[in-house]
This record gives sequence, C-alpha cells and structure tokens, in this order.
Amino acid sequence: MHLDRYVVVRILDGGTPQPPQRFQPVEFMLWVVKQLAVAEKVFTCYEAGPFGYSLHRKLEKMGATNYVVRPRDWDEYGKKVKTDKRDAKELALHLDRYVNGNRDTFCVVRVPTPEQEQERSLSRQRESFQHEKQRLAAQGRSHALYYGDHLQGEWWQEEVWKTAAAQLPPIVVNLLEPLRRLIAVLEVEVKTRTQEVETAAPEQLPVDLGQLTSEILEWEVADWHRSKNRRQVGSYTGLCPSEDSSSDRRFQGSINKLGNRRLRPVLVDCMWRLCGFQPEYRVVKKWQPELINPKTSRAQRKKIIVAMARTFAVDWWRVRTARCQAQDLGLKLQAQPAQKQKTTGPNEPNEPMSSS
Repeated sequence: MHLDRYVVVRILDGGTPQPPQRFQPVEFMLWVVKQLAVAEKVFTCYEAGPFGYSLHRKLEKMGATNYVVRPRDWDEYGKKVKTDKRDAKELALHLDRYVNGNRDTFCVVRVPTPEQEQERSLSRQRESFQHEKQRLAAQGRSHALYYGDHLQGEWWQEEVWKTAAAQLPPIVVNLLEPLRRLIAVLEVEVKTRTQEVETAAPEQLPVDLGQLTSEILEWEVADWHRSKNRRQVGSYTGLCPSEDSSSDRRFQGSINKLGNRRLRPVLVDCMWRLCGFQPEYRVVKKWQPELINPKTSRAQRKKIIVAMARTFAVDWWRVRTARCQAQDLGLKLQAQPAQKQKTTGPNEPNEPMSSS
C-alpha cells in the first residue's frame, strides 16, 4: 500500500501467483467489485501501517474477507532485494497458506472498533505532545550548552527563566524565547488531553494506579478478553525475556520488546509507584527485600521491576476479566468519595418528627 497506488498479486484457487498489478486506490476498489462478482469467496490482506484500518473496513463492507497483518521482512532467503512486487507476491503466498489452515504463516493484527480507535488516538496524541515538549526542552539546553551555559530542570518556567535570562548571553535568550512559547502551548494541550483521558476513568481504582495509567492501559489493550491465558498477556506487553536455547543449553537475554510498545513504559512507571504505595500487593511483598537490599545493583533493580511489571499486567488482566478481585491480590482500593448530604431548607427539619 502507498498513498497513490496499490501493488496487488492475485492467486486463483491455490494456483500459481499471477504477475503483480498496479492500481490507484479508486481503481483497486472497482477491481475488487469485479472479483467479488466472479468468485465464491475473496480473501485479501495488507500490512498494518500509517493508513490505519479504513481500507480493511471498506473491504469487509464490500464482502471480502480481509486480514491486517503485522509488517515483517519478507526476504526469507536473504536475497537482499526488496521491491513492492516481491513483497506483494510473498503476502499473497502467505495468505494462501493461511486460508488453507496454516495459522503460523503470518501474524494477524486485531482490528479495533471505530470507538476504540478514536479513544486510543486521544492518549497517543497526548504522548506525542509530551515527546515534542521534551524535544524542545532538550533543544533549548543544547543552544545554551553551545554558548558555554548549562540549563537544568524546567528552564522554561517563568520563575526559573527570570533568573536564567539575566545570566545568559543575548543570543541564547533570543534563541530560547520562541522555544518557551512553543513549550507553553504544548503544556496547555498536554493538560487538556490528560483531563480528557482521566475523565473516562472509573472512580475506584487501586491506590496510586492513577486514572491516566488506568485509561491508557484500557485504551491500548481495548479488549482484555481477547487474551486466553497469562502467556498471551505477557507476550503482548513485550516484557518477556528473549531466549536462545538448544539441547541442554539455555540462554535468556534482554526483553524482546514485541507487542504494544506503548504499554511497557506505562507498566514500568506504574510498578515503581505501586512499590511505594502498595506494600501488601503480592508482587511487591515478594520482591521488596531484593529491591531494598543495598547489595542489589541498579541494573538488577531494573530487571526486577520489569519482571514485576509483567506480572502486574497479568494480574490486572485477571481483575479486568473478573477472574479475581483486586483485593484478592493485596491491592488496596481508593476510598470512595463521600456522598453529599441533602441540604435542608429553613423550614425543613433535619430528622422526621415523631408522631404524637
């Protein structure tokens, strides 16, 4: 798929792949209508990417069975030749095997509902605003460092800037002023998006889980029930160790970073907070002695937190799918807000009067 053209390979009844064809998007949709008219069933697939799921929904609405698949390197034999025609041919061949029952030929991406996709876009835009703010802040520090000055912390804040601007060269002040204005705008947008995300969170959550963290997990996972076991949940987080084992030899390395990359920082950050505010949580009770041990190195603490974050994802999946309650895991819930008492008028008694 490209913005202005699609490269398509067709296979009829498990035969040899036909030569690739190029279509403009509108021409491709008309071509699909013709295929649906002459075939009993039409199967299609394309790689997930910047075009989202709009084409998938159009094809499904027309009557075709479409699969959105995970992108990968289709050069299995290392020929070091990558073209649209070769990739389209490999996609068609893998699709043919998938339709015939080989479910391991490629990885099908779950397509969210339009509502789930729109909710997820809000939190992802907030994340992009946050990254842009950090980039501009680092750019300001770079300008100051180039002229021999060192800025620390949130240098763009008004109180800090009044002191720093008096000590910086005029050229540095001139360079940093536009960055300060851009950062101020981004801070407003980040705050607005954060409030929108937190508004959708339930009132009662585990202490220090946080409304923002809770909703990011909900919107990124979209459907907790799609995972059938804890292994699928752990794999989706990308926090599982990589492995190279053969015969009696077994080696486990760093995490594989597969699955949803936006879940990993959220889970790790959440786990650090739970270590401080959920001492009775079963995962914290298990690993707390190792974390507070002065002999534990910084690298070992990071590995422990990653393992705890993976376990917390599995535990939260159990809670969200009603397999257990949060209290069963040792998680303390936030206190429910007190209900407002009904105010009484000047002639209304606070309690009903007893009858004589």
